[in-house]
Amino acid sequence: MRLTSAVTGCAAALLVLTGCGSGDGPRAAVPPTATGSLERLAAEVKCRPDMQTDADEIRQALCRTSDGRFVLATFATDRGQREWINEAKDYGGHYLVGRKWVAVGETDVVTALRATLGGDIEEGTDHSAHHGH
Repeated sequence: MRLTSAVTGCAAALLVLTGCGSGDGPRAAVPPTATGSLERLAAEVKCRPDMQTDADEIRQALCRTSDGRFVLATFATDRGQREWINEAKDYGGHYLVGRKWVAVGETDVVTALRATLGGDIEEGTDHSAHHGH
């Protein structure tokens, strides 16, 4: 499945952008969750997307704002999005999840994006506690 190869191809970018660990940022008022194309979501947060994957089932770009770098991805289906997130979480990271889109970055970046895009924050697996793997 192409979606799986997209997850694997994204793994290195996720590790560079997110590192390991977790933490909760400050709680702020969360706006309604944004919707739209990758370009529309990027425009909302004032980022010019550097496209990495442009396929029917997933579109993915690297973005940079004054808050930092992140990966922004949009999906053709809710199921495709959930499969991608479930696989990507094995690499750790912090995920801002909306309807058919996800932004992945450091905690402070994801928290800042949430103030504009809304959505829910999900955490990847923290591998620092797994010494036997």
